[in-house]
This record gives sequence, structure tokens and C-alpha cells, in this order.
Amino acid sequence: MADETKAVATAAPSTSERGHRRRIEGVVKSAKMEKTITVEVSYLQKHAKYGKYVKKYTKFYAHDEKREAKAGDVVEIVETRPLSKQKRFRLVRIIRQATSV
Repeated sequence: MADETKAVATAAPSTSERGHRRRIEGVVKSAKMEKTITVEVSYLQKHAKYGKYVKKYTKFYAHDEKREAKAGDVVEIVETRPLSKQKRFRLVRIIRQATSV
């Protein structure tokens, strides 16, 4: 009987597994640093008093090992261990490349 409860308790998935990292899509604003890109993620937030939606954004620094992302690309980044003072994400894939005029 004690063995059954022990087996059930160990079968539960851990929340600290690698698969539970935050994934974010955004636009590359800068690729001028060495192996680092700046990704801007925009979102709408409702104003508390007036109810109007205001566009806001957050900047993330992401590691780009192969230096393949360019400014204007839509990319997917994933949370990782701290790589520097501000860099906490790494590039997973380029969803859509920027169109040049």
C-alpha cells in the first residue's frame, strides 16, 4: 500500500523541467551587438480610468549564436539561464524575415 502511493507521487511531472520555459514572439529592433539581438514585444493594455487600449512594448535581449537574425525579422525567443547582466533569452527560430525595399 505504501508502494502504491510512492509510485503515484513520483509520477507527477516537475515544474522545473526544461520544457516549461517562457516562449515569446517579437520583432528584432537591433542586431548590432555581437551575438545579441534586441527583441521588442508589443501588447495592448487597457487604461484603468478611460478604458482606452494603449499600445505598450517590452524589450528583451536574446542570444543569437549564429548571428542569423536581422532588424525587422519576426522571431521566437525562449527563456534560459542568465547569459549576461541583461540577457536572459535565446533565439529559437526566425518566423518571418524582414522584407527589404
